[in-house]
Amino acid sequence: MAGVNDGPMTADGRTGAAAGESGVVVDGVGKTYDGDGTPVRALDDVSFGVESGEFVCLVGPSGCGKTTLFRVIAGLTDATDGEVRVAGTPVTGPTTDMGVVFQEYHLFPWLTVEENVGFGLERSDRSAAERAERVDEMLDLVGLSEFRESYPKSLSGGMKQRVAIARALAVDPELLLMDEPFGAVDAQTREMLQRELLDVWASTGKTVLFVTHDVAEAVTLADRIVVMAAEPGRVAEVVDVGVDRPRERGDPAFGEHVARVRELIGAGP
Repeated sequence: MAGVNDGPMTADGRTGAAAGESGVVVDGVGKTYDGDGTPVRALDDVSFGVESGEFVCLVGPSGCGKTTLFRVIAGLTDATDGEVRVAGTPVTGPTTDMGVVFQEYHLFPWLTVEENVGFGLERSDRSAAERAERVDEMLDLVGLSEFRESYPKSLSGGMKQRVAIARALAVDPELLLMDEPFGAVDAQTREMLQRELLDVWASTGKTVLFVTHDVAEAVTLADRIVVMAAEPGRVAEVVDVGVDRPRERGDPAFGEHVARVRELIGAGP
């Protein structure tokens, strides 16, 4: 899959706005918070792009501003300077162009799996029949059709996160934005969800931006990894993961990529 470096860029690696721009562009984003009398610069001139249909992971050390950047991209927090564009349109707030999945599932406990998945469609212009068909498609995609009448309290953590992913995809967003979505599950479930997410991504062709603190997870999933540095948060390097999928953790090339990313974030080999 092509990387963003194939498109027109400035000398510093920044992707410029262009007619017909697709995917996601983070263009010179900075964020300053008012501290106790002293402003705190959380992000400084963060620039990178994610091509349409690409899977990109964002990693970095504690305090590098990953959560702040996630919130800016999702339209939940305003940037102090710079901008984010999705399919060429500046992000000014939450939008149906983005499906957002958090570490916490945020399911409605009083709604069934089917009702949770269809919740975002209630205000769409689709007919009831079209909404029902879309929910059926999403439940089938994440393998939860037989649990459609179940309530969240009866589901495992992995199943709850699959419901959250199905709900995010139901509105057919341009971008699937994920913030450490598998951080609350055990290691075995995490690996299963990683495989399932790659299957969903391959099936839908969605653009995915995935935030994680787990370097091996990033190497497992991503076409490219945006590695951030801290104080202030900024892009240290963008690493291309040139390893064929499915990726095996025992593969020497896999280990080389993990070591490289860990070195960049200061975590050692």
